Amino acid sequence: MIEEIKEGYVKVEREHGIATIEFYHPQRNSLPGKILEALAKDIHSEGLNPETKVIILRSAGDRVFCSGASFDELMAIEDEAAGIRFFNGFAEVINAMRTAPQLIIARIQGKCVGGGVGLAAAADYAIAVEGSDVKLSELAVGIGPFVVGPAVERKIGVSAFSQLAIDASMWRPADWARRKGLFAELHADVAGMDDSISRMSTTLSQSSPEAMREMKKIFWQGTDHWDVLLKDRAKISGRLILSAHSKKAIAKFKEKQNA
Repeated sequence: MIEEIKEGYVKVEREHGIATIEFYHPQRNSLPGKILEALAKDIHSEGLNPETKVIILRSAGDRVFCSGASFDELMAIEDEAAGIRFFNGFAEVINAMRTAPQLIIARIQGKCVGGGVGLAAAADYAIAVEGSDVKLSELAVGIGPFVVGPAVERKIGVSAFSQLAIDASMWRPADWARRKGLFAELHADVAGMDDSISRMSTTLSQSSPEAMREMKKIFWQGTDHWDVLLKDRAKISGRLILSAHSKKAIAKFKEKQNA
């Protein structure tokens, strides 16, 4: 199954109990609303599929796993309702990952920015390659990592999350992310990363679905309120993105991209 989205796509492939969900967007795997919507829908659908034993989340291409929110869509937001709707897309994806009974492996083949860090954090096990540096850039555009924050904080702790959120222009190297617990594994090359993902996904696909389901409940214990929390956080971003500060900052980012 593949859903084309303005030159980007989200597709699902299934084999031997392993569902691989891949997304792509030509703007460095950014996340416009349609891709967020498709990701949430497909993750939720695989969660309900009794044939799916494990889920792999990946993006296409190399060097960039996910560059976060689409700047084109951020610039197009004209009212608070539209802002809330856009940022709620991130809430829907994270909550779909959280509530899927299957364990989710994230394949991190490149840099993670903003919402991309949130995806890595919401995965149950992230396997990365050298060069997969991370940055929470939200403050630099006048908002903050409000929606993805709970997932990131849960994975790496308040201190490391605060460092990322406050110094929004600084890249942290992939080894920093591994040491803080965002990445479970860090490999020297793509081949090593993919071998590890293949090994783990195959092993999990042959493991007890009931045992893994119960494990996941334990891992995510205490997050039942996220259905409300993340929507409330989306309201904060939806309001702040309308500020003159944000509009000016996003315009500058777009100028740099087009230079």
